[in-house]
Amino acid sequence: MRRRRAEKRERKPDPVYQDVTVERFINNIMRGGKKTVARKIMYKALEIIKQKTKEDELKIFHKAIENVAPLVEVRPRRIGGATYQVPMEVPQDRRIALAIRWIKLAARNRRGKSMAEKLAAELMDAAKGEGAAVKKRDDTHRMAEANRAFAHFRW
Repeated sequence: MRRRRAEKRERKPDPVYQDVTVERFINNIMRGGKKTVARKIMYKALEIIKQKTKEDELKIFHKAIENVAPLVEVRPRRIGGATYQVPMEVPQDRRIALAIRWIKLAARNRRGKSMAEKLAAELMDAAKGEGAAVKKRDDTHRMAEANRAFAHFRW
């Protein structure tokens, strides 16, 4: 028997921008519990964005997350011995989580430079609607569209 679902905890905003999403991003970048290092990377990336675009770095950050967040995804569902990829809407919290993860991975897979520079470049690309993270979102949407025939298996 499954136990009850864990309740969602209240998230604290980051110290510089007072933004919960920035703090979530920092926590996601963090490796081995080194939050100070993750914060340096994130704030340096936002600083680079500010210098290069001459715009509000937080606006660009949020635009990037918005552009990468998927609306639908496919989830496997087993029916009568066959597994179908069923397209489903993505809950808001998971949309942001996926967007953060995809941007981070796309930045890590970029060539050369420091992580802060790669992250800044990926965020700027995502805000413009291009880059690897946006491609990942488009692939996810395409997959859901291709499997629309199984939408009636939704639970």
